[in-house]
Amino acid sequence: MIATIKILWNSLKMAVLELRVNKLRTFLSLLGITIGIFCIIAVLTATNSLERNVRSEVETLGSDVVYVQKWPWDGGPDFPWWKYVNRPLPKFQELVPIKEKVQSAGLSAFAFSSSAKRVEYKDGYMEGTELFAVSGDYEKIQALKFLSGRFFAGKENENGANVAILGANIWEGLFGTSDKAMGKTIAVAGRPVRVIGTLKKKGASLVDGINYDNCVIVPYVFGRTIVDERRFADPFILVKAAPGATLLQLKDELRGVMRSIRRLRPKEEDDFSLNEITAVSGDLNKVFGMVNMGGWLIACFALIVGGFGIANIMFVTVKERTNIIGLKKAIGARKKVILMEFLLESMILCMMGGLLGLLLVFLTTVAVNSLHFFEFTLTLNNIILGLTVSSVVGIIAGFIPAYLASKLDPVVAIRSN
Repeated sequence: MIATIKILWNSLKMAVLELRVNKLRTFLSLLGITIGIFCIIAVLTATNSLERNVRSEVETLGSDVVYVQKWPWDGGPDFPWWKYVNRPLPKFQELVPIKEKVQSAGLSAFAFSSSAKRVEYKDGYMEGTELFAVSGDYEKIQALKFLSGRFFAGKENENGANVAILGANIWEGLFGTSDKAMGKTIAVAGRPVRVIGTLKKKGASLVDGINYDNCVIVPYVFGRTIVDERRFADPFILVKAAPGATLLQLKDELRGVMRSIRRLRPKEEDDFSLNEITAVSGDLNKVFGMVNMGGWLIACFALIVGGFGIANIMFVTVKERTNIIGLKKAIGARKKVILMEFLLESMILCMMGGLLGLLLVFLTTVAVNSLHFFEFTLTLNNIILGLTVSSVVGIIAGFIPAYLASKLDPVVAIRSN
């Protein structure tokens, strides 16, 4: 046993020495493995990170929330937009019967957004910001992450006070820090508002498309004095299921109440859409699965090419070391020791390629995270997967050369040139 370990240790040192001596040959052989591992782990890391961010947003937005809107979310190249273009927009007045009649509804709120607004403070200004007007229970349904300040109080909502909550891009652009923004009076579309809260930087939502970083959030009653939501905005109603109520139950009740409000006849189609976050996240999961499959297909071709390169190196290595193999077998080295020696060298080659591929993925994650688009994380599971795939490719690529080496006749091997 000890002799076998010594032989393997010496073989390992010889393998490392061969890699150092034949740098160009080693590099060209590792290139295929590096590209293959990079493709697999980069795609898996990207899809895993996207899925983790989407699921986190679903939890934040609420998997038990239904959005009453004019347009459905199930778009696509064959989307029949002509069926929905003449639908009426949701109205703030529809919120009252929803609260009174939908028994499975816990909380409900009204909101609308309007783009391309100018925000000013003294000599500074920002163009193209989003005005986001919400009613009182919005913050209880969609938890906003405050850096400082608070949400609107009851009277501020009811009376339409001219107060606002600023997204990260806005308070950074106008004030530099959130503390300096608190209590200041700014102008939104020419109307003065007092800042009572600032939000943490979040980035654009991957699910509902709302970018709070670029929003000025105001009470709905005040917001409608700036923008007529029926003509220049995209209003919607949010309804959160009550504790113990299912999403299906909520949608059934909500559909009945909305049809009653709109006075639709039994044979008439709904003139509203009931959208839910879980449907969108389910579609995204299918997309992630297809992207993963594409990454594996690309990686398989690269790994096959890399595997042939490793096998070629191992055939050359066996040819170069035929004399040494003969001497080892003459002094008692068994076939399995010779086999393990070359398999070990092949695995080292492939694992080096795998480590280079993982290093490239890590550098990619650093570059993506610096853009603050979303959190891109190389997980331990993906690192282990990359090294495992590298090892398996090394064993497969090196098995035939290693097997031929183990079967050499010691006398013939020693005599070979």
